[in-house]
Amino acid sequence: MRLGFALACALLLTPVLALAEPAPELRVISEHPVDGMRGGNLSGLAQCGKDLWTVSDRDDDQIYRLDTSNPTWQAETVGIGVPPVPDTGLPWGLRSRTWVASFVRGGDLDFEGITCDSAGNRYIVSEGHAAVLLVPPTGPASWLKISPMLVREARASGMLLQFNALFEGLAINPAGDQIWFAAERQSRGLLTIKRKQTVWDCDGGCVLLSEAGMEMQPPQFPHARPVNRDFSDLSLFNGKLFTLERNAYQICRRDPLTAKVERCWSYAAELLQENRRYTQNYGLEEALIIDADGAWIGVDNNFGPRADGEVRPVVWRFAAPEGGWSAKP
Repeated sequence: MRLGFALACALLLTPVLALAEPAPELRVISEHPVDGMRGGNLSGLAQCGKDLWTVSDRDDDQIYRLDTSNPTWQAETVGIGVPPVPDTGLPWGLRSRTWVASFVRGGDLDFEGITCDSAGNRYIVSEGHAAVLLVPPTGPASWLKISPMLVREARASGMLLQFNALFEGLAINPAGDQIWFAAERQSRGLLTIKRKQTVWDCDGGCVLLSEAGMEMQPPQFPHARPVNRDFSDLSLFNGKLFTLERNAYQICRRDPLTAKVERCWSYAAELLQENRRYTQNYGLEEALIIDADGAWIGVDNNFGPRADGEVRPVVWRFAAPEGGWSAKP
């Protein structure tokens, strides 16, 4: 009887142990400090054709094209004329706190992500207003007309309730008619809207995922402890959604229709090496691009020095995992 009981326990525990297996580690192949960002705080990355673009959550009037011809990258300023922000349905209390905070830190719009479609249009998400700014290759910038159902459904599902924990990243499909959003934390989530005739709206529902709770920091983190689950950026590649999960130091591939996790990869072994550590007690990576050859990950260190004294924003190039990003577990 004891043997039978032990076997039964082993069978019950097998799937739990399988889920607990560590994610395979990604490998850094280059590191690039970024000069020339007035506000620092690199908070998003996008690739439009051959050009890399970034934004700072402290700059409302400009974005940056990255000159990547040298190991240290140079951020080249591109001014944007931003029209008045539309009402997206975000409560006045959250919007007013962002406005007050902007006097201390700068950045009322709080740009937290940038993405591009195949036509070269750049889309920038404002966390402070839960709005999306369209910056075309030529012509003036404009705000997308987004149905208030996006914010309404997000809040009804437990997202967008905390100050400074709203939309932290976005991704758009090449055709430029569907956008995915990452809600940062407490609760974190994934949402999507599609372009209709006159407005961007939910298509049978905006919310793909709403998830609360805590998870352990990776064992490489000094004094690892449970922290809030979070998303800090999104990237769409080969029809799959990739989430940057900074508190867990991992990238996860997800189904774009259901947000279900298909596979994850860790970058903790590389970015938590002693010389690359920052003093903050949480993850700082806020920018992600996935492509066939690897991943770009950028850090928003808020001018805080890391262990080797580097205070500039840094972007790392990671090699693609063995078998590529479509590999099965």
